[in-house]
Amino acid sequence: MTKAWLSPSEFVQSLPKATVYACLYFTDESGRPLQLRSSYGVARWQVPGGNMDDGETPWQTAVRETREETGLVITKQCPLLLTHFITPRHNWPHSHIGFLFDGGTLTADQLEHIVLDPNEHTEWKLQSLAEWENHEGISQLAFARLKALDAARRSGVAGYLETVH
Repeated sequence: MTKAWLSPSEFVQSLPKATVYACLYFTDESGRPLQLRSSYGVARWQVPGGNMDDGETPWQTAVRETREETGLVITKQCPLLLTHFITPRHNWPHSHIGFLFDGGTLTADQLEHIVLDPNEHTEWKLQSLAEWENHEGISQLAFARLKALDAARRSGVAGYLETVH
């Protein structure tokens, strides 16, 4: 089947739409993942990060969101741990693509200096994966992402996670 030639703007309009988010994955010196409790709607736990603004790269998004949400300033680029693809869902009309970077290990001093934006998060917590798995308020999607991040860091191989709704 032959299709008519489309101008670049027409072609772009015909492509699937997606939004992008980016995050940084941190653990403490005992290997426990850091998560923040969202203040939006139903309380939920998530790694520091958020949606990409126009003109940003995923790395710039992860750094900006982490600074806004925790006060932590990251200056050295960190390796990508996980790419996460989420299909459209009832409350989000487009696919959502995530880039999750390895923020490394936070010292006790760095943890003491976390300052949350109360408009976005109400608390932060460190727990083992087993504790997060059974923690009230963590969604299946958030735990699957956390588990994939842990596996990617342990293996040294970036992972891919697909969430189909």
